[in-house]
Amino acid sequence: MHTLDFPITAVPSPAYVLDERLLKKNMAVFRQVQKETGCKILAAQKGFSMYAEYGLLKESLCGTTASSLHEARLGYEEMGKEVHIFAPAYRDHEFAEIMQYCDHIVFNSIAQWKRFHARTKQADHPIECGLRVNPGYSEITTEIYNPCAKYSRLGILPEQLEGECLEGICGLHFHTMCEQNSDTLARTLKVVEEKFSRYFDTLKWVNFGGGHHITRDDYDVELLIRTIRDFKARYPLEVYLEPGEAIALNTGYLICTVLDIVENGMAIAILDTSAACHMPDVLEMPYRPHVLGSGMPDEKAYTYRFGGPTCLAGDIIGDYSFDQPLCVGDRLVFCDMAHYTMVKNNTFNGINLPAIARYREGTGIEVLKEFGYEDFKSRL
Repeated sequence: MHTLDFPITAVPSPAYVLDERLLKKNMAVFRQVQKETGCKILAAQKGFSMYAEYGLLKESLCGTTASSLHEARLGYEEMGKEVHIFAPAYRDHEFAEIMQYCDHIVFNSIAQWKRFHARTKQADHPIECGLRVNPGYSEITTEIYNPCAKYSRLGILPEQLEGECLEGICGLHFHTMCEQNSDTLARTLKVVEEKFSRYFDTLKWVNFGGGHHITRDDYDVELLIRTIRDFKARYPLEVYLEPGEAIALNTGYLICTVLDIVENGMAIAILDTSAACHMPDVLEMPYRPHVLGSGMPDEKAYTYRFGGPTCLAGDIIGDYSFDQPLCVGDRLVFCDMAHYTMVKNNTFNGINLPAIARYREGTGIEVLKEFGYEDFKSRL
């Protein structure tokens, strides 16, 4: 990761700052995979929807994928190219507008397919329809993120396809991964083929979904390339991948300020940023984001628990140690804050949203957006 080339006082606090150089580095990996396999990679907007960077993404990716009408419209308006959508169920009154923006629509059940497929034929442009399938195999250990967990609402089971007419279905979609390497995909694909390859001879494409951590330093890109090549050698199908987190992995920061330090069995630093409001995956995943210059608890001389400014007792980010004591007014830098932050943040307690900024080679820091009272009030 690059070191910060700008003073951390150059942005409001708190602020998300995307380093465009790092985003370009990720795009180079996606270009390599597409060039060597012929697959198509889409940006899953559920992980990263900073549309100020869609022009850059457009140079390397084949389009966007959405999980709602609003995401579909954003991808259509801000990037163009292909727009895919999947949702557990579509709302009747939104479907006509969804068709305006999308060229690929994936259904979560046979019932949804039967309800809407006739409408797709009436669109003013070709729409390719697909079905999301559930192979019943996943290596995800955190249950909240496991689409193949018992009683999952996501995807059609193999037995539910038996005897169904799939005329008009162009592709199958599976998504069973989360922050995983290509060896997981290779094992998953064997199960998918075992349970669904009987339908492949009538299809145009298969979408391998998201959860591929392609831009992580230890990701086995060569195995991914071999896996896709081998699959395409067995089946004359287009292959799609739709990474979300991997698009902006390790490309951004959240800069914040120490507001106060209190004592209650240990030193507790109250920050102007919140786990609950500004990085909710810290509580949901859960995980402990790295802070520049910090160590694990008690690794360095001074240990602090970081808490947010909300009234939620559990608004705790984690414990961190430093070589020097922290002071009120000090700024801190949380790493890897470009994905699943801006798209999931909220204004609980009326806490203001962080500003959005980016760093560009040659031009430096640009503050793209700041928020205020009206952004809180207008939601209520």
